[in-house]
Parts: sequence; structure tokens; C-alpha cells
Amino acid sequence: MSFRTRAMTIFAAVIVFLVMIVRLRAKTGHASNELSPATVQPAAGATPVLVELFTSEGCSSCPPADALLMRLGRTQPVREADVIVLEEHVNYWDSLGWKDPFSSDAATTRQEEYGQAFGGEQVYTPQMVVDGNAEFVGSAESKALRALRAAGAMPKPAVNLSWAAGGMLAIHIEPLTNAAQGDTPQVIVAIAENMLHSDVKRGENAGRALEHDGVVRALIPAGKIDAGSNGFSSTIAVHAGHEWNAANLRAVVFVQERRGRHVLAVAGVPFPRA
Repeated sequence: MSFRTRAMTIFAAVIVFLVMIVRLRAKTGHASNELSPATVQPAAGATPVLVELFTSEGCSSCPPADALLMRLGRTQPVREADVIVLEEHVNYWDSLGWKDPFSSDAATTRQEEYGQAFGGEQVYTPQMVVDGNAEFVGSAESKALRALRAAGAMPKPAVNLSWAAGGMLAIHIEPLTNAAQGDTPQVIVAIAENMLHSDVKRGENAGRALEHDGVVRALIPAGKIDAGSNGFSSTIAVHAGHEWNAANLRAVVFVQERRGRHVLAVAGVPFPRA
């Protein structure tokens, strides 16, 4: 065999090998457009960023936004940001063919508060809100990534969370240095559940199987932080509902301005193992 023939044979073998690797990566879920069941850990030193999605299982435009929120939380695509996701199901779609099992008055009220903060603009689904500061159509991935990069570049006071006996959540928040003058920020605890599934029977999504991460099961006011205070410390009781899967729950604690609605600090912690 000549040198040229041998070289061509080796080159062809390398090409075949590379094609096999690409196919194997796609089958095992490592392709960039697929979700892995495992969650990628955020980069060390990343700034926690709260991403909220207002959605409904009755809305045919919402499943792509639900999938994007899940992907953001699981893949942590922006190095500067530790993405913490909350999926909030509004109830104003419930009379239009399908009652969303995760919908609540609290989610609708919270979205209306954002509408007022954003200049009285009409609320809609799917609507994504990043750190209470940027809002856009919830399936707009490029806008989400830009908002995450911008939010990740803004440092936040630390929120330290730990569990004590009896389902008690200990919260310690460093002094706020980023609150608007004259505002009294609120401390809120959200109980969120991952890996939820619905088989939609009626409405715009009839026949679809929907998957959700970060579904808000409860919003609990935990106090407020007065201007000039030395931070915030409290311990509150947090319990899982009987129909919730504790293995997929976490508590998300965030500090939010009352008027501007900007999120000043945020952190999340998984529920303790039984």
C-alpha cells in the first residue's frame, strides 16, 4: 500500500470515528438542543438571578416558554448568573377549556403587580420576568440570555439558608446596598416543585403532555427589611403539602422592592431529605 493510499485510509477512519461520536452524544442527550435530566451546577461566584415565568396550561403559546424556563434552570447557560427559576401559573385561562391544576390567585395577583410596575402594561402569557427588572415574551430565548447576562453583572447581597428540625427554615440576609431610597423591601419565600407532569385533556393544549420545573406551590411573606438595617434574620416554618413530592421541592427566598419590584437578593435550597 502506497503512502498516499495509507493516508487516505487513516483520514477516512478518523471521519467515521468523529461521526460515531457525534451520533453517540446526540443519543445520550449531550446535544446542545436537548435537556439532560441532571442539573448543571452554576459557575463558582455566579450572581443568583431570579427568573419568573407567568404561564398557563390552557395557553397554546406557553409550552415553548415552559421548556425554555426548564432549560435555563437545568443547563445554567450564562456563566455570570446562577439561574433560579419560578414557574407561576395564572388562573385567568381556567374558564377557557382547561383548568390548570397548578394555577392560583396569587400568581395572577403577582403578575398584575408587575404590570403596574412596568407602566400599567397589559399582562399576558407567556411572560418572563428577570430579577423583577426586565420582561418579555417567555419563549424569547435571545432576550432571556441578554437579560441574564445583564443581571449576572450586578452583585447582590448574600442570602444564607439552612434547615433546622421540624421544617424550620433559617434565613439570614446581608445588609442591602442596592435598595431604592425610601422603599421597604419585602422578604418572600416561594415553595417550588420540579419534575411535574400534566396530560392536558381539553383547551388549546388538548392531547399534549406537559412538563414543568419550578412550579410555585406557595408564596409566603417572611417579613420586611427597613432602610439602614443590618440585614435580616428569621426562622419560619415551611411544610410540604401532602400532594407535593418533597424530593423535588426547594425553598426560594428573595428580597423585592415594594414599588419598583426589583429583586435585590435571592437564593434557593432543596427541601431536607426525610
